[in-house]
Amino acid sequence: MITRKQLSFQDIYEDCREQFKNDKYKFLAMLDDCLDFDEIVPPTFRYNFYQLKGRPREYELYPMLKALLLQRIFSVPTDTLLLTFLRFSAELREFCGFRIVPDASKITRFKQGFVSDLQSTFDNLVDITEPICQKLDKHKADMVIFDTSGIEAWVTENNPKFANKLIKQIKSWKKSQGIDDSVDPYKVAYSKMPSHAEANPAIKQMYINGHFCYAYKFGMITNGLGIVRDITFYNKEFLEAHPEIIVEKKTDSPDEDKTLADAKALIPVLKDFLTKHPLINPKIFLGDSAFDSGSIYKALLTELGFEKAFIPLKTKLLKIEDADCPINEHGVPSCPKDRSMPMKYEGIAPRKSGINRMKFVCPKMKWQKDVATGKYRRVTLCENPCTSSISGRMFFVYPEKDLRAYPGVIRDSDEFKETYKNRGTVEHSISYFKDSYGLAGKKSRCEKTTHADLLLAGITQLITVVVADKIHQHQYIRSLKPLVA
Repeated sequence: MITRKQLSFQDIYEDCREQFKNDKYKFLAMLDDCLDFDEIVPPTFRYNFYQLKGRPREYELYPMLKALLLQRIFSVPTDTLLLTFLRFSAELREFCGFRIVPDASKITRFKQGFVSDLQSTFDNLVDITEPICQKLDKHKADMVIFDTSGIEAWVTENNPKFANKLIKQIKSWKKSQGIDDSVDPYKVAYSKMPSHAEANPAIKQMYINGHFCYAYKFGMITNGLGIVRDITFYNKEFLEAHPEIIVEKKTDSPDEDKTLADAKALIPVLKDFLTKHPLINPKIFLGDSAFDSGSIYKALLTELGFEKAFIPLKTKLLKIEDADCPINEHGVPSCPKDRSMPMKYEGIAPRKSGINRMKFVCPKMKWQKDVATGKYRRVTLCENPCTSSISGRMFFVYPEKDLRAYPGVIRDSDEFKETYKNRGTVEHSISYFKDSYGLAGKKSRCEKTTHADLLLAGITQLITVVVADKIHQHQYIRSLKPLVA
C-alpha cells in the first residue's frame, strides 16, 4: 500500500529553497559571464540616457535592459507580471541590479523615450552576430529573406463582432436582393471597413494569417539560419523617409493589397539595411511570389548586388517556340528535334566583354575521356544529331535580357527547390517573436511602446546568438529556454 504524506507549507518552502540554492545562479551566472553590455550598448545610448535633464535617474540603464531581456527570454507576457516576479525574486533583482523594483510607468516611459536608441542597439548587435552566422554556415548567412507581418493593437475594430456584424449585414442584403454567388461578402466587407482604427490612424487595416485585423505593420529580414538581420517599423517616419512609396487606396482584394504593399516596401527596406551594414554583403535573396516583377529583379540583381533571386512565379513565363532551341515556361531551352527534352544547364560562361551568359548543352551529351590526350571532352550520344559538332548542340542565354526568367538560377532546378525551402525561416522567426517573445496579444495601442517591444524581441534573439556562441552550444542560437529548463 502506498503511503501518502500531507505536504506542509514548510516542506514546500524547504524544497524550493534547496532548488534555488542549487540552480539559481546557473542560467543567470551564464548570462553575466557571456554578456558585455559595454560592447552591446552603443555609447550614444548611454549618453542619451544619462545626460542631465533635471533630477538624476533613479534607475540605471543596464538594469532596465536586463529586466526587459529576461521578460522575453522567460516569455513573460506583461510588464506587470515581470515586475511581480522581480519583487518576489531576490535572484532576479540581483542579476538585474535593482535595489528597488521600478513601477510599470517607469518601464513604459523607458520604452517610449528610447526607441531610436533601442534601434541602434539592435543594429549594433546585427554587426556583432554577423561573423558568428558566417562561421556557422556561410551559405545560409549570405541569404536575405524578407517578409512582412503586423502586431495587432488593442482597439475596438479588432473585436470579432466588428467584422462579423458587417459581414452578416452584407449577406442579408445579398439574399434580399437575390444576388448570385459571384459577389463575395467577405471582399465587400473588406472594402467597406475603415482603413485604420479610430483610436489611432497609424493602426492600419491588414489581412494577416487569413483574418482581418487592425495592426502596426513591420517588415523583417532574416538569413537562412533564421537569425533576424533587420526590423523595419512601417510608421510615419519611414514613409516620410521614402516618398517613393505611394500609399494607394485599398481595393476589394486583401491579398492583392498585401502583395502590392510588400512589393513597394521591399527595395527601400533592403537599401536601408545595406546602408546601415556596409560590411554585410548578402548574395542570395529569397521572397514569395509577391516580388515577382521585372523592376524588382532588376533592382536586386543589378543595383543591390545580389547574385541570385529565388522568387516563385505568379504567372508562368511565355514559351518561345520560334527560337533555335524552343524555350519552355521555366526558361529552359529544349532539344530542337524533341521539345519534351530540356537541355542540360552547364552554368555561367563569362565573356571578356563582362556580359555573362548561361550555357546549355545537348540533353544527350556525356563527358568521355580521350585515350590519346587523357583529357575529357563532350560527346553527344544522340542518334539523330541536329549539328555536325561531336559535342552536340550548345545554346546560350543572356540573363540581362530577361532577369525574371533567369534570376541567376535556373527555375525548376534542384538548386532552386532546395534553396527556396529556407524561405520559411522568416515566417518561423516572426511566429517566434509573436508567441515566445510576447508580441501577440499585447493590450496596447501605443505606437512607440509596440515599436520598442518589437526591437527588444530582436535584441533578445541576437543576444541569444552571442550567448550560444560563447558557451559553444550553437544549437541554442534561436532559443535559450532549454538551458533555463
